[in-house]
Amino acid sequence: MLLQVQNLRTFYKNAAIIDDINFHVKKGEIFSIVGESGSGKTLTGLSIINLLPDYFRVTGRLIFKNTDILALDSSQIRKIRGKEISCIFQDPMVSLNPVLKAGYQVAEMFIYHFNMSEKEAIKRTEQIFNELKIAHIINNYPHQLSGGMRQRVMIAMAIACEPELIIADEPTTALDVTVQEEILDLLYFLIKEKEKAMILITHDMNILGEYADRMMVMYAGRIMEMGDVEEIFKNPLHPYTRALLDCMPVEGKKIEGIPGSVPDLKNLPQGCVFYPRCKYKGKECRVEPPSLREVAPGHLVRCFLH
Repeated sequence: MLLQVQNLRTFYKNAAIIDDINFHVKKGEIFSIVGESGSGKTLTGLSIINLLPDYFRVTGRLIFKNTDILALDSSQIRKIRGKEISCIFQDPMVSLNPVLKAGYQVAEMFIYHFNMSEKEAIKRTEQIFNELKIAHIINNYPHQLSGGMRQRVMIAMAIACEPELIIADEPTTALDVTVQEEILDLLYFLIKEKEKAMILITHDMNILGEYADRMMVMYAGRIMEMGDVEEIFKNPLHPYTRALLDCMPVEGKKIEGIPGSVPDLKNLPQGCVFYPRCKYKGKECRVEPPSLREVAPGHLVRCFLH
């Protein structure tokens, strides 16, 4: 097992905004976290790589290659971050250094983690930029690039050291549809052919069906459903999962949408967190939160209906 997340809880001012998160990721696997904006997907990813501000507190165990990375200090985690676990951030404009050229920002990865000379690092960076078809922007600054090009630079940084695990937070949001497929195919090749792993954070259910192996549906910082993508697509059990799948465009079918909005993670409703928006709610849903149960091998759901 490459990564085991055990009882992960992320606190903000004593409020558990991410609660009771348990999952694992194997080598060669693409594990996806899906849900609406505000569901806690990005917070979960940032909790894993210790990139949250100091006013957040993370508890639990994060076992990466037999080491609890949550117990490491900042200097130790920096040696892992980028080299063994990397991240593709959602907003490349605020993630890239505005005063450094795009190529040099990738080259820094080789200089820091492999003690390469600047000349060697630039040469390796040129190879990666060629693979991503962005060789012509190697000497450009971030403000000179389009959103799609900036995102490709972020992806270049993420794959530079061929890390064991990539946390990809909406990696193709800023890209055109045709380019999205190229980038996802490239990441898919890296994961499958080189026995790496990826946590894919997204709200695009179509991407899941094509690229992910297993998925975790999050809502209000909690796991609603988890299992194989194919199984959940065929047999979604949680009302929230069904609602997300119903939002996928299908020819001849009207998209209903989900009424209401995701609650404030710091002020959750009593009982089931999805209760206010659920079509199938019962009296017990308002009183106490349901527990996460395994209803079939590898298929877990948090709902009183199952």
